[in-house]
Amino acid sequence: MAIEAEEPNRRDFLIVAGNAFIAVGAAVTLWPFVAQMNPDAGAQALASVEIDLSPVQQGQAITVMWRGKPIFIRNRTPEEIKEAEDTSLSDLPDGSARNDLLPESAPALDSNRVKEGKTNWMVLVGICTHLGCIPKGQAIGDSKGDYGGWFCPCHGSHYDTSGRIRKGPAPRNLEVPPYEFVSDTKIKIG
Repeated sequence: MAIEAEEPNRRDFLIVAGNAFIAVGAAVTLWPFVAQMNPDAGAQALASVEIDLSPVQQGQAITVMWRGKPIFIRNRTPEEIKEAEDTSLSDLPDGSARNDLLPESAPALDSNRVKEGKTNWMVLVGICTHLGCIPKGQAIGDSKGDYGGWFCPCHGSHYDTSGRIRKGPAPRNLEVPPYEFVSDTKIKIG
């Protein structure tokens, strides 16, 4: 029993061509709507920022903006580093490093909050984890709290020189944003 296959005719070609034309037309029509959902050039420019650290002397701090958030950068003194390294994890209300480049379970050791070989540079998102205030401690005359780091005057949260909550209502340590050293004196955040 032989089965005869029908030869394609002009009508089959017109159906295939018409469907292809409709599909291409739909794609061309939808493309602007899909493309408008991408971030604009201004938002993409804020995705990362490079900062020259060469003017920041030991013991000084600067504040830069990244994605609309203040970023605290402090060139810590050897005494501040030693104090942060000597702090026991049992003395910390929040035991998580809160470093975007480490797993959530990473302990809040000072070494997990700085880059290896660059322990003098502390880089933090400068927003109090209690209610979103901006802690004091960046300017020379600011109160640095009971632990020499940052102090949030809104509700009395005290952070140490590693940005870890030590006293007050803030539930978490200050966040460490994703950053890397692109040279000895320049970092890229984001």
